[in-house]
Amino acid sequence: MGQGGSQPDAAPAFAILIVDDEKNIRRAMRLVLEAEGHRVVEAATAEDATRALAEQTQPTDLVLLDLLLPGKSGLEWLAELRRDELHRELPVIVISGHASSEESAQAIKLGAADFFEKPLNRERILVSVAAVLQTAALAREVTRLRDELDAKREMLGSSPAMRRLYHEVERVAPTKANVLITGPSGTGKELVSRALHALSPRREKPFVKVNCAAIPRELIESELFGHERGAFTGADARKRGLFEVAHGATLFLDEVGDMDHAAQAKMLRVLQSGEFSRVGSERTMQVDVRVLAATNKDLEREVAEGRFREDLFFRLNVFPVRVPTLEERTEDIPVLAESFLRSFCNENALGKKTMRPEVMAILARRRWPGNVRELKNVVERAAILSGPEITTADLPEDPHVDPFGDDTPSFPALPSEGRRTLREVRERAEHAHILAVLEEHEWNVSRAAAELGVERTNLHKKIRAYGIRRG
Repeated sequence: MGQGGSQPDAAPAFAILIVDDEKNIRRAMRLVLEAEGHRVVEAATAEDATRALAEQTQPTDLVLLDLLLPGKSGLEWLAELRRDELHRELPVIVISGHASSEESAQAIKLGAADFFEKPLNRERILVSVAAVLQTAALAREVTRLRDELDAKREMLGSSPAMRRLYHEVERVAPTKANVLITGPSGTGKELVSRALHALSPRREKPFVKVNCAAIPRELIESELFGHERGAFTGADARKRGLFEVAHGATLFLDEVGDMDHAAQAKMLRVLQSGEFSRVGSERTMQVDVRVLAATNKDLEREVAEGRFREDLFFRLNVFPVRVPTLEERTEDIPVLAESFLRSFCNENALGKKTMRPEVMAILARRRWPGNVRELKNVVERAAILSGPEITTADLPEDPHVDPFGDDTPSFPALPSEGRRTLREVRERAEHAHILAVLEEHEWNVSRAAAELGVERTNLHKKIRAYGIRRG
């Protein structure tokens, strides 16, 4: 991205916010921390602290918080902080000269990383700050490694379609190129985006996700680019947008095809130059963000019909990645089903479970318009209903099969015998075919159901409905 505009300040070490109503205390802690190379911001009240967090172009790494503040107490502000999506995990060290043991315990329950009392001791401050920052860094590293492992573990399969996908991800992940990930719902577009981040040089920085379809159109600009206090009704404080949060990192725009035109225009500017302005501000800011976008829409058609900007489409579509449907990779169904079963049983303490071969055969032959997500749901439901071994009786009915509709397999035409309805002809053909398959498998209903591509319970219903009897 371009180099113009005012760039977010680079921190010497870590960014620390001190929240205390005593000016001398703030000054003493500032001198101690700045001597260690940290960047320090001060706030005298909870309201000032909220504004300070919103106004920082660089994320805050640590808060030193006095519990006894004028107006809103430090405890109340800490509770608000833990409800804030952007700052829920922000480390906080609590300071107090007169807090009760109950207040101290409540602060620890709200996730305070440490607690010390006034008067402050220089060595105590430095040891505590260093320990908390190190713990937070380790926690981020653990999260990053877990995300990287999850991305690699959940992108399963060795079909030609998946091998092509792996090759594309490995080639483009180390670059700065914007990637447009396409594919129907349930194919795993977010998994691909996480793999791209995990395999990129930005993997130690946050993976910031926004679902463009889930945010009201009137708020999408504010979410992406932030806003100034008073920019619109309800904007009580300055807010950092997700582009600022993702500075130096990866921003994943899910369902980007649902973004409105106003936000599209601003998005284009960021992708062209790296520059943007918060809503209600004339100040230009610059960020370095790698953008990954995903959609289940045909964006070329959206462009042709005027719902999506052509220039933005080309900016996002620098490297297109198409995620295959499950029907394009049916040979991967066994490994996916086994993985989903193993993970679900482990997470829910269900013990080890296995699938009978005929169950796997049914899953491999079934239609999956919901793709991998639908397969996962079916496997998890079967795991709940089954004993140690999943049988065809544990599978839910296939909602995509109409026994007398277009999903019924075609059979050779039968001789006309008087005036029969189309349904009567279909029933006769289905009756004859079921009987033939049952006799071929010596009336083993499980094997017959697997060949017919239906669940065993469904086949039993048809046998009863048609009055089919052995011999």
